[in-house]
Order: sequence, then C-alpha cells, then structure tokens
Amino acid sequence: MKTNRLIPLFLGIIFLFSCTTKQKATNADVVIYGGTSAAVTAAVQLAKMNKSVVIVCPDKHLGGLTSSGLGFTDTGNKSVIGGLAREFYQRVYSHYQTEEAWQWEKREEYGNTGQGTPAIDGDKRTMWIFEPYVAEQVFEDFINENNIRVFRDFWLDRENGVEKQNGNIVSITMLNGEKYTAKIFIDATYEGDLMAAAGVNYATGREANEVYNEQWNGIQTDVFHHGHHFGNMNISPYVVPGNPESGVLPLISTADPGKKGDGDKRIQAYCFRTCLTKVPENRVPFEEPENYDPAQYELLIRVLDHGWRETFNKFDPIPNHKTDVNNHGPFSFDNIGMNYDFPEASYERRAEIIREHENYQKGLLYFYATDPRIPAEIQNEMKQWGLAKDEFTDNGNWPHQIYVREARRMIGEFVMTENEVLGKSPVTHPIGMGSYTMDSHNTQRYITPEGFVQNEGDIGVHPHLPYQIALGSILPKKEECENLLVPVAVSSSHIAFGSIRMEPVFMILGQSAAMLAAMSLEQETPIHELQYNEIKAKLEAVGQVLEHQEIE
Repeated sequence: MKTNRLIPLFLGIIFLFSCTTKQKATNADVVIYGGTSAAVTAAVQLAKMNKSVVIVCPDKHLGGLTSSGLGFTDTGNKSVIGGLAREFYQRVYSHYQTEEAWQWEKREEYGNTGQGTPAIDGDKRTMWIFEPYVAEQVFEDFINENNIRVFRDFWLDRENGVEKQNGNIVSITMLNGEKYTAKIFIDATYEGDLMAAAGVNYATGREANEVYNEQWNGIQTDVFHHGHHFGNMNISPYVVPGNPESGVLPLISTADPGKKGDGDKRIQAYCFRTCLTKVPENRVPFEEPENYDPAQYELLIRVLDHGWRETFNKFDPIPNHKTDVNNHGPFSFDNIGMNYDFPEASYERRAEIIREHENYQKGLLYFYATDPRIPAEIQNEMKQWGLAKDEFTDNGNWPHQIYVREARRMIGEFVMTENEVLGKSPVTHPIGMGSYTMDSHNTQRYITPEGFVQNEGDIGVHPHLPYQIALGSILPKKEECENLLVPVAVSSSHIAFGSIRMEPVFMILGQSAAMLAAMSLEQETPIHELQYNEIKAKLEAVGQVLEHQEIE
C-alpha cells in the first residue's frame, strides 16, 4: 500500500543522525510550508516580485486536492476568480486545445458539463474541469518557469522545530534536521501544522451557534439539506434488525449525537476523490484491499434493499472518459466519524487514519464489484469501471492526497462566519472573494431515539451573492505571531469554512498572502501595519477580484 503522505520509515534514523550533525540553514525572504495549490500561487507571486522564496512540504506532488482527483471544480460564481487562480484555469484550457490532450476521447464528444456551468468557457479561455495529471503539470510549469526551489517530502518537527524570537518565527526545522530561515513564513497546509507549532490559537470541530451568532454551525440533527442521509428509510442499525442485543453494525456510533446548535469536536468526513474510467485499455480493475471485510458494508446492502439506486450519481465526468468520484447518498465514499483526531494527530497516527480511509474506500469499490448481494444492474455497471491507469502512476493509481475537508482553523485577527458569507455583516478589508455554498459533509452516523440509523452534519446553504473574505482571516493575532500568514487553515467558523475551503479560493488567498509578504518586505513594515488602501491597489493590479462584478 502506497500513500504519499506517510512518513518514510527511515525518517527517524535521519533525524537522529541530524541531531549530531551541524546543519546549515537554507535562507529565503519567504518560506512556504505546504504543497497545496495555495502554496504554489503564493510562491509564484513572490517570485514575480523578485523575492526569494522556497516551498518546503511533506508532499511529493504539488497542488493538493486540485491535482489529486478534485477535477470537477467547485467554482461557484466564476466572475470572482481572478489573478493566478484564473490563470491556472486558463492554462488548463490551453492544454485541452491541443489534439494531444485527447487520448481516450475526441474533444467534440466531451460533454462539457461543469458544476452548473459549462466545463469549457471558450470566450473566456478558461476550463474548470480537468484530469489530475494535467493540473499537476500546470503547477509544475508554474514552479519551473519561476525557478522556485521546492523541498519535497520534508516534514516539520512539530514539537521542537519552530524557533521564535520577540513574536516572530526565526526558523523552522524539519524532522530530518534541515533548517529554513526567513523574514516571513506562510503556512499553506490543510492541517495548519506550522500555525499550531508556532503557538497560534485555533479551533477544531464545530462551534456552538451562540459563539458567533450563527444558525448553521454546531450539531444539526434532523437537518437534511442534501440527499446524503437515510431519510425515512427506517433502517435498523443492529446486526439482527430490530434487536439491540445483537450488537451494532460497523461504522455506526452508539454515542449521543448531542443537542442541536451545540458545539463539538467532530470533523466533517474525509474521502479520496478517485479518478475512474471505463476505457478498457486504461482501466485497472478494483482489487481486494488489505484487511478487507465485507461485513463493513452491511449497511449499504440494507440501503440498496430499500430501493436506493443513486450509486453513480457523483461519478462526475472529466475529460478522456474519466471521472472525479465524490461521496453521494447515505452510505458512500465518505468514511463518516473516522477522522475526529486527525487535525491534532501525530504523523504516525495520521498515516493510520489515511490508510484506514484508503482501505475503506477501496473495499467499498471492491464490494460493489464482487459481492453477490449487490443488485445485478449496479454490479454490472461497477464492473465496467476501474482506476485510471495513467493517473497517480507512482501510487498504485490511487490519489496522493486524502481530502482533508477541514482540520484546524486559525482564530486570527478576524473570524469569518456565516454572517459575512450570507451578506448579513460587512467585510471592510477584503483580499479575495468566495461564492460557493456553505457545504459541510456529514460528521456522524448515529442511532435515533426511534432506533434507526441516521447521518448528521450535512449542510448546504447558498449565499445569494459572492462574498468578500477579510484580510484578518489570514493573519494571526499580532500578539501571537507577527510574521506568519495562513491562507488555507484560515480564521473562520466551521460553517463559513464550508464555503471558503474551495480550491480556487485557496489559490486566491495564497496569492494575496504572498502580496502581503512582499509588501512587508519592500516597505520594511510589519504585516499587521500595512495600509489597506495600498494592499487593495496592489491586489487589484495583479487581477484579484475584491468586489462583485459580472465580468469574466
């Protein structure tokens, strides 16, 4: 089993050796920790402004989820996607204008379907739907064209690797002993690991609604915004239906779900965004994963026996007869309730969680394709699918990155909440915009008082208009750290993060964070003391959209 984000076994040996060896630090104006799409746009902006920058990341592949299967982009209103984020999608468009791009499908046969919009905007020269390897190549082109140094498979020493003096980070050290010094640091990880190690305050889980005067945060029992629940199926959670003494089926919690509106430490579910295909020449059949146990999927059989037939509803088409497969329905690819400790977990524990998710999802595909209890029409269809042979070729054709939909969220100078997203409260100092639905996946699967199984936490509330994202949401409180920017694990409530967490927004915020860093260096002024009118002018000059206007 291969997973890119697992720590190499020899890492500990390297660390012990480094403790006895004097390491020379790598210095740059700005050090970016993390390999997400935000890391790349931040690095490119800094390079364009002639600032020395390095990316140091635990990843071997750049781009995060954008290059790891999430090709059916959650765009929302595309008119607010500007700057380097828009250039990314323009470069994707340029790739698919070539004949060589269409190996398994003719361009004129491609359905051109996106999330409520065409996948290809010919007039705007943008393309929003793409294959994973194409996205990764675009990111690599960004890196190479701008001569950006990238140190891959380097893991921050989260216990002792952050040195601070007078409220500023001076250096960060990896587990292999490599040290990096800079005037400014950017945490571009999904997990917020550098932020946390630097002593910046943060939240995990869901805040109670009363914390920020919200409606859609916290526990949301009996709220069903999508179809990812059991509805009125009245399915028994017990091994012997209706008999609690027989025990509870796997993947169902026996804990009290909690009171509606209260906060908790539960995390919305993770999954992998798999890239599948039906093309025989490019298809790898689903194989039985390690520790496969068909009993894990008994609940699915009960759902199918109830007549549910939406298995393939989120096999979203991307070019060359491939898919971006997402979770859909009451029992699907989200591994509900199995990630609660991920944000704070050690690297070793995270590796276990990732492996468990991988085995769960591989097992579910294999179960669909082989178990005799699966209805014939569904199984026959599933047998036509397999992993795309030309994707993730160094990882068994499995995505490199698990979908960390949410982990830590900074509590910074400004906390974005549903009130800003829904237009109830103004944002005075915007550095970018978002527009997608406040989207939280399920957080728990529990037993109702009536004795049936149910999911909880799946919320979808759409803002009427695009909204502004505050400058303070990427800034730690000044007293906690003065030279750190956090464009991914941003300062927001759980439900607001459900919209902000979209990949185009991370690219936007990464570029804006880089602009702040560059301005701070040029003006020799602390980040928190920069003048907003100057920030606004600089951001707009590089194409960032700070106010809603329907021009694409």
